[in-house]
Amino acid sequence: MDWVAAVGFDDQLLVADVISGLMVRSGQAQKMWQDSAVAAASKPQVEITQDGETLSIRTSTTVRTTHITFTVGQEFNESTVDGRPCTSFPRWETDSKISCEQTLQKGEGPKTSWTREITNDGKLILTMRADDVICTRVYERQQ
Repeated sequence: MDWVAAVGFDDQLLVADVISGLMVRSGQAQKMWQDSAVAAASKPQVEITQDGETLSIRTSTTVRTTHITFTVGQEFNESTVDGRPCTSFPRWETDSKISCEQTLQKGEGPKTSWTREITNDGKLILTMRADDVICTRVYERQQ
């Protein structure tokens, strides 16, 4: 699926301190900011495969590729949008929508979650939340 629209991504990065001038978490702050800025400006592609309750999601940009595999109803480890390790718990919200709450494995930060929904017309809607800030990205199936 190809990315076609995004709303609120920059705001979410600010809440997560990714592009804040106050980033002091690591010596890689400048690189993470640059990578995030480029990723936000790029058009990611998403590939989803499903085997029963197990889903594999690969998201690729010109900067990086992320890949998660999880089973709905079981905790798994992944990273928040700003790269902090977290434990996630996905569950079916409807037949075509998965929601996932994320819990940081250490430290403090905004409360984060995501949902992924396939619409009747074949679009993927990814909604990411960091505290009260919501980012929505829409992807369309490749022709």
